[in-house]
Amino acid sequence: MTRQDRITARPGRDSPWLDRIRALTPAFAERAAHWDRTRSYCWQNVADLTAAGLMGMAIPRALGGGGASTFDVVQIVEEAARACTLTARILVEANMGGVGAVMAYGTDAQKRLAADLVLAGDKPAICISEPHAGSAATDMATRADRRGDRWVLNGTKHWITGGGVSKLHLVFARAFDERGAELGIGGFLVHVDPAGGIAPAGFEVVRHERTMGLCGMPEAELRFTDLEVPDDMLLRTPSGMAHGFADLMTAYNGQRVGAGTIAMGVAAGALDHARRYLRQREQFGRPIAEFQGLQWMLADMDALVHASRLMLHEAARSADREGHRFPDMLLAARAKAFASESAIKVVNDALQMFGARGYGGEEPLERMYRDVRMFTIGGGTAQILKTQVAGAILGMKTPQTRDGSAPR
Repeated sequence: MTRQDRITARPGRDSPWLDRIRALTPAFAERAAHWDRTRSYCWQNVADLTAAGLMGMAIPRALGGGGASTFDVVQIVEEAARACTLTARILVEANMGGVGAVMAYGTDAQKRLAADLVLAGDKPAICISEPHAGSAATDMATRADRRGDRWVLNGTKHWITGGGVSKLHLVFARAFDERGAELGIGGFLVHVDPAGGIAPAGFEVVRHERTMGLCGMPEAELRFTDLEVPDDMLLRTPSGMAHGFADLMTAYNGQRVGAGTIAMGVAAGALDHARRYLRQREQFGRPIAEFQGLQWMLADMDALVHASRLMLHEAARSADREGHRFPDMLLAARAKAFASESAIKVVNDALQMFGARGYGGEEPLERMYRDVRMFTIGGGTAQILKTQVAGAILGMKTPQTRDGSAPR
Protein backbone atom coordinates (compact mmCIF):
# COMPACT_ATOMS: atom_id res chain seq x y z
CA MET A 1 0.00 0.00 0.00
CA THR A 2 1.37 3.38 -1.01
CA ARG A 3 1.48 6.40 1.28
CA GLN A 4 -1.45 7.90 -0.68
CA ASP A 5 -3.44 4.67 -0.21
CA ARG A 6 -2.86 4.82 3.54
CA ILE A 7 -4.11 8.39 3.70
CA THR A 8 -7.33 7.69 1.78
CA ALA A 9 -7.98 4.15 3.02
CA ARG A 10 -11.31 3.27 4.59
CA PRO A 11 -11.70 0.60 7.29
CA GLY A 12 -12.71 -2.89 6.28
CA ARG A 13 -10.98 -3.05 2.91
CA ASP A 14 -10.85 -6.87 3.01
CA SER A 15 -14.53 -7.39 3.79
CA PRO A 16 -16.27 -9.72 1.30
CA TRP A 17 -19.28 -7.37 1.38
CA LEU A 18 -17.05 -4.56 0.15
CA ASP A 19 -15.77 -6.69 -2.69
CA ARG A 20 -19.36 -7.13 -3.86
CA ILE A 21 -20.31 -3.45 -3.80
CA ARG A 22 -17.02 -2.30 -5.35
CA ALA A 23 -17.64 -4.62 -8.28
CA LEU A 24 -20.88 -2.73 -8.90
CA THR A 25 -20.04 0.91 -8.21
CA PRO A 26 -18.40 1.72 -11.58
CA ALA A 27 -21.69 0.89 -13.31
CA PHE A 28 -23.67 2.75 -10.66
CA ALA A 29 -21.55 5.87 -11.17
CA GLU A 30 -22.00 5.66 -14.94
CA ARG A 31 -25.81 5.39 -14.64
CA ALA A 32 -26.32 7.97 -11.87
CA ALA A 33 -26.84 10.93 -14.21
CA HIS A 34 -29.49 8.98 -16.13
CA TRP A 35 -31.68 8.35 -13.07
CA ASP A 36 -31.34 12.00 -12.11
CA ARG A 37 -32.06 13.39 -15.56
CA THR A 38 -35.04 11.12 -16.26
CA ARG A 39 -36.33 11.15 -12.65
CA SER A 40 -36.65 7.38 -12.83
CA TYR A 41 -36.18 4.71 -10.19
CA CYS A 42 -32.97 2.73 -10.63
CA TRP A 43 -34.49 -0.71 -11.16
CA GLN A 44 -31.36 -1.90 -12.97
CA ASN A 45 -29.22 -1.07 -9.93
CA VAL A 46 -31.72 -2.78 -7.64
CA ALA A 47 -31.45 -5.93 -9.75
CA ASP A 48 -27.66 -5.80 -9.41
CA LEU A 49 -27.88 -5.30 -5.63
CA THR A 50 -30.35 -8.16 -5.32
CA ALA A 51 -28.17 -10.53 -7.33
CA ALA A 52 -25.19 -9.60 -5.12
CA GLY A 53 -27.11 -10.35 -1.92
CA LEU A 54 -26.93 -6.73 -0.73
CA MET A 55 -30.69 -6.16 -0.57
CA GLY A 56 -31.49 -7.57 2.85
CA MET A 57 -27.88 -8.26 3.74
CA ALA A 58 -28.74 -7.45 7.38
CA ILE A 59 -31.69 -9.85 7.48
CA PRO A 60 -30.89 -12.96 9.58
CA ARG A 61 -29.50 -15.94 7.72
CA ALA A 62 -32.37 -18.08 8.96
CA LEU A 63 -34.68 -15.95 6.81
CA GLY A 64 -32.41 -16.04 3.77
CA GLY A 65 -30.50 -12.83 4.44
CA GLY A 66 -26.81 -12.26 4.93
CA GLY A 67 -26.79 -11.75 8.70
CA ALA A 68 -24.61 -8.67 8.25
CA SER A 69 -23.97 -6.29 11.14
CA THR A 70 -24.95 -2.63 11.21
CA PHE A 71 -21.26 -1.80 10.82
CA ASP A 72 -21.11 -3.99 7.69
CA VAL A 73 -24.09 -2.13 6.25
CA VAL A 74 -22.70 1.36 6.77
CA GLN A 75 -19.47 0.42 5.00
CA ILE A 76 -21.46 -0.80 2.00
CA VAL A 77 -23.65 2.30 2.04
CA GLU A 78 -20.63 4.61 1.98
CA GLU A 79 -19.21 2.87 -1.08
CA ALA A 80 -22.54 3.05 -2.90
CA ALA A 81 -23.03 6.73 -2.01
CA ARG A 82 -19.67 7.65 -3.52
CA ALA A 83 -21.10 6.48 -6.86
CA CYS A 84 -24.87 7.02 -6.69
CA THR A 85 -26.84 8.64 -3.88
CA LEU A 86 -30.10 7.07 -5.02
CA THR A 87 -28.69 3.54 -4.85
CA ALA A 88 -27.24 4.15 -1.41
CA ARG A 89 -30.62 5.32 -0.14
CA ILE A 90 -32.24 2.12 -1.36
CA LEU A 91 -29.57 0.08 0.41
CA VAL A 92 -30.26 1.85 3.71
CA GLU A 93 -33.98 1.20 3.57
CA ALA A 94 -33.47 -2.41 2.51
CA ASN A 95 -31.38 -3.08 5.61
CA MET A 96 -32.32 -0.54 8.31
CA GLY A 97 -35.34 1.44 9.45
CA GLY A 98 -38.60 -0.34 8.68
CA VAL A 99 -37.15 -3.74 7.92
CA GLY A 100 -34.98 -3.48 11.05
CA ALA A 101 -38.08 -2.81 13.15
CA VAL A 102 -39.84 -5.84 11.69
CA MET A 103 -36.82 -8.08 12.31
CA ALA A 104 -36.66 -6.90 15.93
CA TYR A 105 -40.34 -6.80 16.87
CA GLY A 106 -42.25 -8.78 14.27
CA THR A 107 -43.93 -12.16 14.45
CA ASP A 108 -42.49 -15.03 12.44
CA ALA A 109 -45.05 -14.38 9.70
CA GLN A 110 -44.27 -10.65 9.61
CA LYS A 111 -40.53 -11.33 9.43
CA ARG A 112 -41.03 -13.81 6.61
CA LEU A 113 -43.18 -11.36 4.65
CA ALA A 114 -40.63 -8.56 5.00
CA ALA A 115 -37.67 -10.83 4.26
CA ASP A 116 -39.21 -12.31 1.13
CA LEU A 117 -40.08 -8.89 -0.27
CA VAL A 118 -36.75 -7.23 0.48
CA LEU A 119 -34.64 -10.15 -0.68
CA ALA A 120 -36.54 -10.00 -3.97
CA GLY A 121 -35.66 -6.30 -4.38
CA ASP A 122 -38.27 -4.30 -2.45
CA LYS A 123 -37.37 -1.11 -0.62
CA PRO A 124 -39.82 -0.81 2.31
CA ALA A 125 -41.44 2.57 2.96
CA ILE A 126 -41.70 4.12 6.43
CA CYS A 127 -44.90 6.16 6.69
CA ILE A 128 -44.54 8.66 9.54
CA SER A 129 -44.69 12.25 8.24
CA GLU A 130 -47.97 13.99 7.51
CA PRO A 131 -48.88 17.37 6.00
CA HIS A 132 -49.20 18.86 9.50
CA ALA A 133 -46.88 16.54 11.42
CA GLY A 134 -43.26 16.63 10.34
CA SER A 135 -40.69 17.01 13.10
CA ALA A 136 -43.57 16.88 15.61
CA ALA A 137 -44.34 13.31 14.58
CA THR A 138 -46.59 12.63 17.58
CA ASP A 139 -49.01 15.25 16.22
CA MET A 140 -50.00 12.75 13.52
CA ALA A 141 -53.70 12.56 12.73
CA THR A 142 -53.81 9.24 10.85
CA ARG A 143 -55.85 6.85 12.96
CA ALA A 144 -56.42 3.12 13.15
CA ASP A 145 -59.73 1.99 14.64
CA ARG A 146 -60.14 -1.53 15.93
CA ARG A 147 -62.98 -3.44 14.27
CA GLY A 148 -62.99 -7.02 15.46
CA ASP A 149 -59.97 -8.80 14.01
CA ARG A 150 -59.04 -5.82 11.84
CA TRP A 151 -57.90 -2.23 12.01
CA VAL A 152 -59.39 0.45 9.79
CA LEU A 153 -56.93 3.17 8.78
CA ASN A 154 -57.87 6.69 7.73
CA GLY A 155 -55.53 9.59 7.11
CA THR A 156 -52.84 11.08 4.90
CA LYS A 157 -49.08 10.56 4.90
CA HIS A 158 -46.69 12.89 3.10
CA TRP A 159 -43.05 12.75 1.96
CA ILE A 160 -43.14 8.97 1.92
CA THR A 161 -39.90 7.82 0.34
CA GLY A 162 -40.59 5.12 -2.21
CA GLY A 163 -44.33 5.70 -2.34
CA GLY A 164 -45.52 4.15 -5.58
CA VAL A 165 -42.62 1.70 -5.93
CA SER A 166 -42.42 0.18 -2.43
CA LYS A 167 -44.47 -2.93 -1.69
CA LEU A 168 -44.10 -3.08 2.08
CA HIS A 169 -45.19 -0.06 4.13
CA LEU A 170 -44.77 0.47 7.87
CA VAL A 171 -47.56 2.92 8.67
CA PHE A 172 -47.55 4.83 11.96
CA ALA A 173 -51.05 5.69 13.22
CA ARG A 174 -52.95 6.58 16.37
CA ALA A 175 -54.77 3.45 17.49
CA PHE A 176 -58.23 3.39 19.09
CA ASP A 177 -60.15 0.49 20.57
CA GLU A 178 -63.71 -0.39 19.62
CA ARG A 179 -65.07 2.01 22.24
CA GLY A 180 -63.06 4.89 20.77
CA ALA A 181 -60.47 5.04 23.56
CA GLU A 182 -56.96 5.94 22.36
CA LEU A 183 -54.39 3.20 22.87
CA GLY A 184 -51.24 4.92 21.61
CA ILE A 185 -49.29 5.01 18.34
CA GLY A 186 -48.82 1.74 16.53
CA GLY A 187 -47.02 0.50 13.45
CA PHE A 188 -49.07 -1.36 10.84
CA LEU A 189 -47.66 -3.39 7.96
CA VAL A 190 -49.42 -2.77 4.65
CA HIS A 191 -48.51 -4.88 1.63
CA VAL A 192 -49.24 -3.28 -1.75
CA ASP A 193 -48.37 -4.92 -5.06
CA PRO A 194 -50.86 -4.11 -7.84
CA ALA A 195 -48.79 -6.03 -10.40
CA GLY A 196 -48.95 -9.09 -8.16
CA GLY A 197 -52.67 -8.78 -7.53
CA ILE A 198 -52.33 -7.18 -4.08
CA ALA A 199 -54.06 -3.80 -4.18
CA PRO A 200 -55.97 -3.22 -0.95
CA ALA A 201 -59.00 -0.97 -1.24
CA GLY A 202 -58.50 2.37 0.44
CA PHE A 203 -54.77 2.74 -0.34
CA GLU A 204 -54.07 5.58 -2.76
CA VAL A 205 -50.93 7.30 -4.04
CA VAL A 206 -52.26 10.85 -4.36
CA ARG A 207 -49.26 12.59 -5.91
CA HIS A 208 -45.48 12.78 -6.10
CA GLU A 209 -43.32 15.77 -5.15
CA ARG A 210 -40.90 17.26 -7.65
CA THR A 211 -37.73 17.31 -5.59
CA MET A 212 -34.50 19.30 -5.81
CA GLY A 213 -32.28 16.23 -5.59
CA LEU A 214 -32.47 12.43 -5.42
CA CYS A 215 -34.72 12.84 -8.42
CA GLY A 216 -35.12 9.13 -9.09
CA MET A 217 -36.62 8.45 -5.65
CA PRO A 218 -40.37 9.05 -5.50
CA GLU A 219 -41.56 11.14 -2.55
CA ALA A 220 -45.27 10.51 -2.32
CA GLU A 221 -48.42 11.61 -0.58
CA LEU A 222 -50.46 8.58 0.43
CA ARG A 223 -54.11 8.55 1.45
CA PHE A 224 -55.85 5.85 3.45
CA THR A 225 -59.63 5.68 3.26
CA ASP A 226 -61.14 2.91 5.38
CA LEU A 227 -58.06 0.82 4.63
CA GLU A 228 -58.46 -2.53 6.39
CA VAL A 229 -55.38 -4.08 7.95
CA PRO A 230 -55.55 -7.51 9.63
CA ASP A 231 -54.71 -7.52 13.33
CA ASP A 232 -51.80 -9.88 12.65
CA MET A 233 -50.16 -7.05 10.68
CA LEU A 234 -49.88 -4.84 13.77
CA LEU A 235 -46.23 -4.65 14.82
CA ARG A 236 -46.37 -5.35 18.55
CA THR A 237 -43.40 -3.79 20.31
CA PRO A 238 -42.02 -4.74 23.76
CA SER A 239 -43.42 -1.66 25.50
CA GLY A 240 -46.97 -2.23 24.30
CA MET A 241 -49.19 0.13 22.37
CA ALA A 242 -49.11 2.88 25.01
CA HIS A 243 -45.35 3.32 24.63
CA GLY A 244 -44.86 1.63 21.28
CA PHE A 245 -43.92 4.83 19.49
CA ALA A 246 -40.72 5.01 21.55
CA ASP A 247 -39.81 1.46 20.49
CA LEU A 248 -40.50 2.25 16.84
CA MET A 249 -38.39 5.40 16.99
CA THR A 250 -35.57 3.45 18.64
CA ALA A 251 -35.57 1.27 15.54
CA TYR A 252 -35.42 4.47 13.48
CA ASN A 253 -31.96 5.21 14.95
CA GLY A 254 -30.61 2.75 12.40
CA GLN A 255 -32.22 4.74 9.60
CA ARG A 256 -30.56 7.89 10.91
CA VAL A 257 -27.12 6.30 10.94
CA GLY A 258 -27.78 5.10 7.42
CA ALA A 259 -28.83 8.56 6.24
CA GLY A 260 -25.75 10.13 7.81
CA THR A 261 -23.60 7.54 6.09
CA ILE A 262 -25.10 8.38 2.71
CA ALA A 263 -24.26 12.05 3.27
CA MET A 264 -20.73 11.17 4.34
CA GLY A 265 -20.31 8.85 1.34
CA VAL A 266 -21.38 11.59 -1.07
CA ALA A 267 -18.90 13.94 0.61
CA ALA A 268 -16.15 11.32 0.31
CA GLY A 269 -16.96 10.98 -3.37
CA ALA A 270 -16.76 14.75 -3.80
CA LEU A 271 -13.39 14.74 -2.05
CA ASP A 272 -12.18 12.08 -4.51
CA HIS A 273 -13.28 14.24 -7.45
CA ALA A 274 -11.60 17.33 -5.97
CA ARG A 275 -8.30 15.56 -5.37
CA ARG A 276 -8.27 14.29 -8.95
CA TYR A 277 -9.14 17.68 -10.43
CA LEU A 278 -6.58 19.61 -8.39
CA ARG A 279 -3.85 17.46 -9.89
CA GLN A 280 -5.17 17.72 -13.45
CA ARG A 281 -6.21 21.34 -13.72
CA GLU A 282 -3.51 23.91 -14.51
CA GLN A 283 -3.74 27.68 -14.13
CA PHE A 284 -0.97 30.29 -14.15
CA GLY A 285 1.38 27.67 -15.52
CA ARG A 286 1.10 25.05 -12.77
CA PRO A 287 -1.35 22.51 -11.28
CA ILE A 288 -3.85 24.19 -8.98
CA ALA A 289 -2.93 21.51 -6.40
CA GLU A 290 0.08 23.73 -5.67
CA PHE A 291 -2.08 26.64 -4.50
CA GLN A 292 -2.04 26.79 -0.71
CA GLY A 293 -5.57 28.16 -0.43
CA LEU A 294 -6.95 25.10 -2.20
CA GLN A 295 -4.69 22.79 -0.21
CA TRP A 296 -6.17 24.13 3.03
CA MET A 297 -9.69 23.70 1.69
CA LEU A 298 -8.86 20.10 0.78
CA ALA A 299 -7.41 19.43 4.23
CA ASP A 300 -10.56 20.78 5.91
CA MET A 301 -12.73 18.64 3.64
CA ASP A 302 -10.71 15.54 4.47
CA ALA A 303 -10.99 16.23 8.22
CA LEU A 304 -14.77 16.61 8.01
CA VAL A 305 -15.20 13.36 6.07
CA HIS A 306 -12.87 11.47 8.41
CA ALA A 307 -14.55 12.80 11.56
CA SER A 308 -17.99 11.99 10.15
CA ARG A 309 -16.91 8.46 9.32
CA LEU A 310 -15.54 7.87 12.82
CA MET A 311 -18.74 9.13 14.47
CA LEU A 312 -20.96 7.06 12.19
CA HIS A 313 -18.89 3.95 12.75
CA GLU A 314 -19.08 4.50 16.51
CA ALA A 315 -22.86 4.74 16.27
CA ALA A 316 -23.08 1.68 14.03
CA ARG A 317 -20.95 -0.43 16.36
CA SER A 318 -23.19 0.52 19.29
CA ALA A 319 -25.95 -1.50 17.61
CA ASP A 320 -23.75 -4.56 17.31
CA ARG A 321 -22.91 -4.85 21.00
CA GLU A 322 -24.42 -7.82 22.82
CA GLY A 323 -27.96 -7.10 23.92
CA HIS A 324 -28.43 -4.18 21.48
CA ARG A 325 -30.49 -4.18 18.31
CA PHE A 326 -30.24 -0.58 17.20
CA PRO A 327 -27.70 2.25 17.41
CA ASP A 328 -27.60 4.33 20.55
CA MET A 329 -29.91 7.37 20.25
CA LEU A 330 -27.32 9.94 21.31
CA LEU A 331 -24.58 8.53 19.08
CA ALA A 332 -26.95 8.28 16.12
CA ALA A 333 -28.29 11.83 16.54
CA ARG A 334 -24.83 13.33 17.00
CA ALA A 335 -23.37 11.48 14.02
CA LYS A 336 -26.23 12.18 11.64
CA ALA A 337 -26.37 15.89 12.46
CA PHE A 338 -22.60 16.33 12.12
CA ALA A 339 -22.21 14.19 9.00
CA SER A 340 -25.11 15.78 7.13
CA GLU A 341 -24.00 19.36 7.79
CA SER A 342 -20.37 18.52 7.07
CA ALA A 343 -21.30 16.86 3.79
CA ILE A 344 -22.99 19.99 2.47
CA LYS A 345 -19.82 21.99 3.14
CA VAL A 346 -17.51 19.38 1.61
CA VAL A 347 -19.54 19.02 -1.58
CA ASN A 348 -19.95 22.79 -1.85
CA ASP A 349 -16.20 23.33 -1.51
CA ALA A 350 -15.46 20.61 -4.06
CA LEU A 351 -17.82 22.28 -6.51
CA GLN A 352 -16.07 25.61 -5.85
CA MET A 353 -12.73 24.06 -6.77
CA PHE A 354 -14.14 23.07 -10.16
CA GLY A 355 -15.44 26.59 -10.81
CA ALA A 356 -17.89 26.89 -13.68
CA ARG A 357 -17.23 23.29 -14.67
CA GLY A 358 -18.54 22.13 -11.27
CA TYR A 359 -21.61 24.34 -11.59
CA GLY A 360 -22.44 22.77 -14.94
CA GLY A 361 -23.46 19.24 -15.74
CA GLU A 362 -20.17 17.96 -17.11
CA GLU A 363 -19.07 16.84 -13.64
CA PRO A 364 -21.32 15.01 -11.13
CA LEU A 365 -20.82 17.62 -8.39
CA GLU A 366 -23.87 19.65 -9.37
CA ARG A 367 -26.03 16.55 -8.90
CA MET A 368 -24.22 15.54 -5.71
CA TYR A 369 -24.79 19.00 -4.24
CA ARG A 370 -28.53 18.77 -4.90
CA ASP A 371 -28.67 15.23 -3.51
CA VAL A 372 -26.75 15.88 -0.31
CA ARG A 373 -28.84 18.91 0.63
CA MET A 374 -31.67 16.62 1.68
CA PHE A 375 -29.84 14.93 4.54
CA THR A 376 -30.04 17.80 7.04
CA ILE A 377 -33.82 17.59 6.56
CA GLY A 378 -35.01 14.01 6.04
CA GLY A 379 -34.79 11.44 8.81
CA GLY A 380 -34.76 14.09 11.53
CA THR A 381 -33.66 17.65 10.83
CA ALA A 382 -30.24 18.72 12.05
CA GLN A 383 -31.95 21.07 14.51
CA ILE A 384 -34.17 18.37 16.02
CA LEU A 385 -31.19 16.04 16.36
CA LYS A 386 -29.12 18.75 18.04
CA THR A 387 -32.01 19.31 20.44
CA GLN A 388 -31.86 15.61 21.31
CA VAL A 389 -28.11 15.82 21.86
CA ALA A 390 -28.49 18.92 24.02
CA GLY A 391 -31.21 17.23 26.03
CA ALA A 392 -28.91 14.30 26.73
CA ILE A 393 -26.07 16.64 27.76
CA LEU A 394 -28.30 18.71 30.03
CA GLY A 395 -30.37 15.85 31.38
CA MET A 396 -33.54 17.66 30.33
CA LYS A 397 -36.68 16.54 28.59
CA THR A 398 -36.60 18.13 25.16
CA PRO A 399 -37.90 19.47 22.87
CA GLN A 400 -39.78 21.91 25.03
CA THR A 401 -43.55 21.71 25.14
CA ARG A 402 -46.00 24.45 25.93
CA ASP A 403 -45.60 23.47 29.56
CA GLY A 404 -41.84 23.96 29.42
CA SER A 405 -39.15 21.35 29.85
CA ALA A 406 -38.73 19.19 32.90
CA PRO A 407 -35.82 17.17 34.33
CA ARG A 408 -35.80 13.53 33.37
